Amino acid sequence: MSTDPAQPGRRRRAPRALPAGDETVFDDILTLLGQQLGDSAPAEPAPHNARKVKVTVEYEEPRRTVHDMAGDDGYSLASNWFTRLLAQLAIAKSITKSELCVFLYVAGNQNRGSGITAYTQQQITDGLNEIAVIGGAACITRSTVNRAVKALCEYGWIVKLRNGAVQINVRLWFAGNSQQQKNVLAELQNIHGTDPDAFPNHVGPAVVDGQLTLPVDDGRPAAPVRKDRAG
Repeated sequence: MSTDPAQPGRRRRAPRALPAGDETVFDDILTLLGQQLGDSAPAEPAPHNARKVKVTVEYEEPRRTVHDMAGDDGYSLASNWFTRLLAQLAIAKSITKSELCVFLYVAGNQNRGSGITAYTQQQITDGLNEIAVIGGAACITRSTVNRAVKALCEYGWIVKLRNGAVQINVRLWFAGNSQQQKNVLAELQNIHGTDPDAFPNHVGPAVVDGQLTLPVDDGRPAAPVRKDRAG
């Protein structure tokens, strides 16, 4: 069916109704749409003198992220404050190499939208050693990974779950959107409570006169509270 273009002084004509019982054109449209959607709709064979209908379906390319990140593992969001603090702690040797490496490895392997890394300590150990094994370099041991995980829990950067899984402090590092993070924070609140000193709330920059500042001590970053450990 068609509609004549509007002309000055002439009222636009309304679409005409099909004669009663003339379902042929609808059968043709449903069949074509069904084919476009990958599921052919059943229809009775069209009469020999049936009119042909051409249907064009337009669609957009799937919406994609504007980010272009290396690798196929996606990306995570990290606190800028925390990222700077990691660098400062490493330079000040206030965090061991093993602690830093274990945290970065588990943070980069979160199940998206959960903050959870379902890796055992042995899997963390094996994963950290992948390149070292190829190059013949010294490898990290499972006992060292175990000490690092314990220290990171003391810092409040992670918390251990059952079955060897690790929960990242999602206020520091998170793979997922803002609503997913809110959901995770609500779950953690139910588990650990709402106290400012409870996980994951107790980690963050100090507030001085309403301004956020890095924790400092004589001009140097404050080290996480921990016992001395070998790197």
